[in-house]
Amino acid sequence: MLGVALIQVATAIAGVYFGSKAAMAFGRDLRRGVFRQVTSFSAKDVNVFGAPTLITRGTNDVQQVQMLMLMGLNFMVATPIMCIGGIIMALREDLNLSWLVWVSVPVLIVVVGYLVVRLMPLFRSMQTKIDRLNGVLREQIIGIRVVRAFVREPHEAERFGAANKDLTDVSLKIGALFVLMFPAIGMILHVSTAAVLWFGGQRVDAGEMQVGQLTAFLQYLLQILMAVMMGTFMAMMIPRASVCADRIGEVLDVEPSIHEALTPVAPAEKAGRIEFRNVSFAYPGAEAPVLSDISFTAEPGQTVAIIGSTGAGKSSLLALLPRLYDAASGRCCSTASRSPTWTGQKSPSASPWCRSGRTCSRGPSSTTCASASPTPRTSSSGTP
Repeated sequence: MLGVALIQVATAIAGVYFGSKAAMAFGRDLRRGVFRQVTSFSAKDVNVFGAPTLITRGTNDVQQVQMLMLMGLNFMVATPIMCIGGIIMALREDLNLSWLVWVSVPVLIVVVGYLVVRLMPLFRSMQTKIDRLNGVLREQIIGIRVVRAFVREPHEAERFGAANKDLTDVSLKIGALFVLMFPAIGMILHVSTAAVLWFGGQRVDAGEMQVGQLTAFLQYLLQILMAVMMGTFMAMMIPRASVCADRIGEVLDVEPSIHEALTPVAPAEKAGRIEFRNVSFAYPGAEAPVLSDISFTAEPGQTVAIIGSTGAGKSSLLALLPRLYDAASGRCCSTASRSPTWTGQKSPSASPWCRSGRTCSRGPSSTTCASASPTPRTSSSGTP
């Protein structure tokens, strides 16, 4: 008997070790997958979600799913065994008292299920509030100089306070439901114990049952309810982890709007020449393009000035160079940076990369400067 106990301790330690190792590896792989997916997003894809929610989904959400897997591997393997084994042994002791098992266990499952259903929308709202809080804090840290320059500290404090209050209110509602869970489970546990002693005592008094059998039945019933309670602890984590898993899945299921080519092509010489040929660009959902028919060439060693009023599209033009966006029409050519057909690997092709949707052209082009408002005006000057 002592040997069996020692074996049980050793297997429990091994189970927790390997379960924890598997859960941590799962979290690592999931976090890496989210990171790689986000880094493949274009600026358009990032704007669909927003930077704050992508940060939350890659950190806090992954942590919640990882913890659920950790608890599941450490406890949910033993829980069904304890529950099923307890039911079988309780039925073997006395079938006439088995109705207590069929009453107490479903009641406990119904109570826990009701609380879990109530918690699901609250946890979804909680993750959204965390996104909002992260967004406000991120904006304040990035724009701290502007905030101080215009003496906007009180306004920013009010914004953060409002976001923090919203998160606190949702957390209090979740806590109120959690407060009800443990008293409800304890009440069912004690009522079941009292019922076993009451009805079992009557059977003992009538000579239909031995005291040892009553004690054994009570222990088996407590084992069953303890297994259900372990499942309850898991049920407390499932709502939030389920919401987090859905949010992570939304990121992983997004197809990036910009893809790398299957056959990469690299220029033979990275001279640093950039050329725009009749490039037009419009943001998704915009009524009019922000850039229209832009053409210019930046030769190596030249200084190029992009001049325009606020909102003319200067930043949008620069965003086309690292391919944060794809041009709606025209061609963007370069021998300095990555293209749709180049992934950084060497290739025998000697052509510079060009970008026009999915086509590439080597034809000659004229170098012009766009100066019409509201599109940006470019000018170039050679260096000595």
